Amino acid sequence: MGPVQTALFHRAVILTLTNCGKLPYRVHGYPAVRALGDEGERIPVPVNAGGSMSGNDEGPQEGVLKPGASVTSTLSWVSTKEGGDLIEGDALEIAAAPDAGARVFPLEGHDIRLMDELNTTAWRTGTAG
Repeated sequence: MGPVQTALFHRAVILTLTNCGKLPYRVHGYPAVRALGDEGERIPVPVNAGGSMSGNDEGPQEGVLKPGASVTSTLSWVSTKEGGDLIEGDALEIAAAPDAGARVFPLEGHDIRLMDELNTTAWRTGTAG
C-alpha cells in the first residue's frame, strides 16, 4: 500500500502486488479489502469493486505474474457524510484475493480514517487509475 493521497475529502492509494516468489502467480479480479477497528476487528464498511472518482475500472484482466512482475489497483474512499454514515477505521486489511493471506496497514491521521465505503479497481498491469 502506497501513501494515501488526499484531496477535498477524497482519499486514494495505489495498491501494488508484486510476485516475490520464484514461480509464476496467477492473478485475476480485485484485491480483498476490509476496514479494521481499533482492536483489529472487522468493521462494517462496504467494499465495492469498480471505479470511483479516483480511478477508472477497466474490469478484471486475468494474467500470470512472472517472478518480480507487478500489478496495481486503486483503492479509494470519501470522508464526508454526503456519501453515507462515516465510520472511523484504524487500519486496512488487504489481500491479493479473498482466499489469499492478508496484510494489515495502519491508517495514520484522523482525516484519512473516516470512511463511508471503499472502492477498488481490478488488478491491472501498468499504472492504476
